[in-house]
Amino acid sequence: MFATIASFSSLFLSNFVMLMGIGLFNVYVGVSFTAEHVSAVWIGAVMSAYYLGLVFGGRLGYKLIVRTGHVRAFAASAAATTVMVLLQTLIQDIYPVLAFRVVAGAAMAVQFMVIESWLNEQIENENRGRIFAVYLVMGGLGTAIGQSLITLYPSLDLRPLTFVAICHVVGLIPIVWTVRLHPAPPKPAPLDFKYFFKKVPAALGTMFIAGNISGSFYSLAPVYIVGRSFGTPEVAMFMSTAVISGLLAQWPMGWLSDRVKRTRLIQINASILSVVTILLWGWFNLPFWMLVIAAAISGVTQFTLYALAMSYANDNIPADRRVGLSAVLLIGYGVGACIGPLLAGAVMRSAGSDMFYVFMSVCSVILFLTVRFLGRSRSDGRATIVKQ
Repeated sequence: MFATIASFSSLFLSNFVMLMGIGLFNVYVGVSFTAEHVSAVWIGAVMSAYYLGLVFGGRLGYKLIVRTGHVRAFAASAAATTVMVLLQTLIQDIYPVLAFRVVAGAAMAVQFMVIESWLNEQIENENRGRIFAVYLVMGGLGTAIGQSLITLYPSLDLRPLTFVAICHVVGLIPIVWTVRLHPAPPKPAPLDFKYFFKKVPAALGTMFIAGNISGSFYSLAPVYIVGRSFGTPEVAMFMSTAVISGLLAQWPMGWLSDRVKRTRLIQINASILSVVTILLWGWFNLPFWMLVIAAAISGVTQFTLYALAMSYANDNIPADRRVGLSAVLLIGYGVGACIGPLLAGAVMRSAGSDMFYVFMSVCSVILFLTVRFLGRSRSDGRATIVKQ
């Protein structure tokens, strides 16, 4: 098991460095725009632009991987992402920034597709939850460190964007130098959305709602904390606590999901998240330490949804369809993450920042009902032991 994990170290390291840059960028956008009194709707729009790019990138990535292979697709996308980040150090007007974020999101989608399809093609179902958990642990650790780095830039100048660009360049190195056997490019074929929805509807539904939750959290949770009259250090602690909690939960959740129904675990997560977020509706004047505890619990439940849905979907899809599956799942996640910040930002603008967690509670309830209903289309949600 540990030898298998070590063999994928280059993929894990690349993901770690990339997510460190993304973590810093997301907090930087939320805090810097709030300091400039930018509306929560526009802050949500900037983050939604990134996730809209993920939607386009799902299709682009599939075609690019088919045409050039995994490594070249990753390299081209890393270069494009770096350029888009550096352009934001030259142009700060909101409209060009929205366009830059769409292109960067599309390029990042390709990078995620490369790593995730590479992993899923070369691991077996009985180990999928745990190995994918390591992948997400590295990504979560990178995100948490990146978010904490905002404390090094209290003036909120343009230096964080330069650091983000560096992360994307450095993340390219392990992929290019890896000696791991590269997966073969898939055979050209159109993306069959109907096929995937028929085979794994619960996974697609989970990805869509998880996108709403995660996209809203990364873009608007800083606005929520600032609205509670806390400053940049508290924002960094709140965000990092949520992400690190999700990070620490990945391995035990992956271990558990290799033994029980993944759909059942998704429903449990949704139930806990809906209860915890009710406490943050603004009914109670909670001290900051209680907000941090709530962030930890919500982080465990919301940040393990992606791995559960991804593992469940790959359990039930043959190997030759997994690049296409990765594209479809990213598109579903990206659509949700694009819509979520816009909806949450609109609600917060009309009714106050406390409405952020009302939105999160509604998403959690919808997730529970969606998986409960769509999960019935499969006779078994456990990890199916199938040798590839």
